[in-house]
Amino acid sequence: MAQTVFFLSLGLIGYAYAGYLLVLWVLTRVLAMPTSYEQTPELPKVSIMISVYNEEAVLSDKLTNSLLLDYPHELLEIIVVSDGSTDGTEGIARSFADRGVILKSYQGRIGKTACLNQVVADVSSDIVIFSDANSMYPPNTVRALIAPFSDPGIGFVTGGTSYVADSNGRMGESIGIYARLEQMTKLLESRLGSCVGADGAMFAVRRSLFQPLDHADINDLVIPLRIVRAGYRGIYSPQASCVEVVAKEAAKEFSRQVRIAVRTIRAVLAERALLNPFVYGLFAFQLASHKLCKLMVPFLLLSAFMANVVLVGTSPFYLGLLIIQLMIYITAWMAVRPSAVPASDSFAMRLLDLMHSFLVVNAAVGIAWAHYWKGNSFTTWAPAR
Repeated sequence: MAQTVFFLSLGLIGYAYAGYLLVLWVLTRVLAMPTSYEQTPELPKVSIMISVYNEEAVLSDKLTNSLLLDYPHELLEIIVVSDGSTDGTEGIARSFADRGVILKSYQGRIGKTACLNQVVADVSSDIVIFSDANSMYPPNTVRALIAPFSDPGIGFVTGGTSYVADSNGRMGESIGIYARLEQMTKLLESRLGSCVGADGAMFAVRRSLFQPLDHADINDLVIPLRIVRAGYRGIYSPQASCVEVVAKEAAKEFSRQVRIAVRTIRAVLAERALLNPFVYGLFAFQLASHKLCKLMVPFLLLSAFMANVVLVGTSPFYLGLLIIQLMIYITAWMAVRPSAVPASDSFAMRLLDLMHSFLVVNAAVGIAWAHYWKGNSFTTWAPAR
């Protein structure tokens, strides 16, 4: 039994991070759908929603970036959605009013999702793009996001984020690796029908398909899942991308990961009807593999370690495996300091950095489960910068 638990746990961990991607690649060899879309001659009206809370450090750059997007200005509405900002954020937004930027301010820290519920209900645009204040878009972003909507079966379109490290460390590189794997996964899922979830820094939805969310919902997962339940598809557009700088403080980045994980757990369990393969077919398999398996990795790591401890006395092989596990955990946790510039750019340091990020992410997920069981929902947020 201990052997079964040990190898099954390791196998599921491998499946969550690599095996599922391989399965998707094989399936797309025989089941791939068309992925090229021609933009219709008549461009839709688009609203960009920039959610902010105390973002004075980056908002001016973000608004300047948004105003330079290659899209007719008369069809592009830029809205800053402030959840009770207390610094100079709202003053910066007002300073762009003469260039068409709209400020929607809500007092009392009601939460990002609650703010978006109210704003989206008031817009008349055909397409709504959700964005973050620190996400910088290339000029072609809007056109890349809206082109797939020429297919009436497409309900949402997401792009991808490239992460760069700040001057305090290399966390951007390891997080960037995970981001690229996520983007590749979404691309392959799109070729099979619909991708699972969206990138919160840049995703577009048909305004007509938006449904008001619970204040504790994570919008970049719940909105896509509900659109799929409504019978529409969501796809990843590799032509749509943006750039973000990783949080300067590792503690803030970790807190952000915990908050996201709590809300992801809540979303998957709330929309668990989508896990029924008899109703949602291949998408049920994708949701279970993409989200549920990764949410179970902290428990799988623990079960693999405990089973290995039980097996130590049965063979030197298992003693060696336990020593290797301990070395990996201790070395990855202690040898890499995300808040300090590493002394080496060697392959070994890159590998340690990646291992450290893997442990941090799964530690965050483990803590998130504890928060979920205690009923903590994290409806408000602060920028991790």
